[in-house]
Amino acid sequence: MKNLRRVALGVGIGALTLTLAAPSADAHSGHENRVTLTGWAMLPAATFVSASDPSGSQLGGTPSNGITPPFDDQPIQGFSGIVKNGDGTFDVISDNGYGSKSNSADFVLRIQHLGPDYGKKTVDVLGGINLTDPNNFVPFALTRKDRVLTGADFDIESIQRVKDGSYWIGDEFGPYLLHFDRAGRLLQAPIPLAGVRAPENPAGNPTINSSKGFEGMAQSPDGRTLYPLLEGTVAGDPAGALRLNEFDLPKQQYTGKFFTYQLEDPANAIGDAIAVDSDRFLVIERDNGQGATAKFKRIYMADKRDRNRDGKMDKTLVADLMNIADPRHLGGSADVFTFPFQTIEDVVILDDRTLGVVNDNNFPFSNGRTAGQPDNNEFITIRLADNLHADKRFLK
Repeated sequence: MKNLRRVALGVGIGALTLTLAAPSADAHSGHENRVTLTGWAMLPAATFVSASDPSGSQLGGTPSNGITPPFDDQPIQGFSGIVKNGDGTFDVISDNGYGSKSNSADFVLRIQHLGPDYGKKTVDVLGGINLTDPNNFVPFALTRKDRVLTGADFDIESIQRVKDGSYWIGDEFGPYLLHFDRAGRLLQAPIPLAGVRAPENPAGNPTINSSKGFEGMAQSPDGRTLYPLLEGTVAGDPAGALRLNEFDLPKQQYTGKFFTYQLEDPANAIGDAIAVDSDRFLVIERDNGQGATAKFKRIYMADKRDRNRDGKMDKTLVADLMNIADPRHLGGSADVFTFPFQTIEDVVILDDRTLGVVNDNNFPFSNGRTAGQPDNNEFITIRLADNLHADKRFLK
């Protein structure tokens, strides 16, 4: 989700704990369960796709964090979904651009191909593909006549690659599921979710708030089911209750079933959701703060089996991203590393005890790391205190 409201600056530091037993958000075990930073790499905020189209013309030329739009090229930023390639590289999506439909018409939607080098603490930009609709599947008018998709058309926030190499991407403006081939060409009409409509949806009668569509999306280990997770509560549902929907890939349709992920605070938001096995999911849950106001940035294990029969997914705290042990000082000079960004929207399983996490830097607006400077895109790896016991198909 792009959220461009200004908040206080600074970096919070604390002590990280990890518990795999207690479902409470406030559950912390001892020092022995601390999650540890094992890798840190950074892509500078002002990184652009070379020889691409100009961007940012609708931002009014107002400087933000020392950056003045418009830009000669497309920024490589706003990472809101990640796919592991198995060779140390990742495909990540840049979301709708600058925060809204009204100011992102010249931001091209794109899958970026990136390679973090944790030894050098750098991230290499290896290429990428623009998302397009050459076969006119989108039923409404697009911004560009060449049918290259922009941030005024869709707000893409989550991604999964399936067995045939094509991509399924979750959008917030519909919310829609979008199916692209490996060259970024839309393969079919956007798929809506019955009864759920954002204010940007041409059908009208919204039932969720703006920027509250498919922020996370998981894929089952057998590759037959997608689980797109809404970031916002559907009208009529309890406050802070988010629907994890079930989509049958072979049938290309929703099953009508959903599971309820309950936020610890209705003011929180989710940043990503991925599967661990057929029943469990990792979910990033966060507050809206950054820097000194960032207090709640966590990863939970959510189990759809609902063992306590309360109608909600069972939650277990996996990592507090504001409290990560850093004994090797990989991320700075302190013994404790924090991830104090407003939006943290990417989590990926690297092995059964290691996660990769990436922030969405909301370029050029967010400044959670350093006052007055735009946030970079940081790639971190964290080692958990316990194994995930993930399905082996996710460990390849």
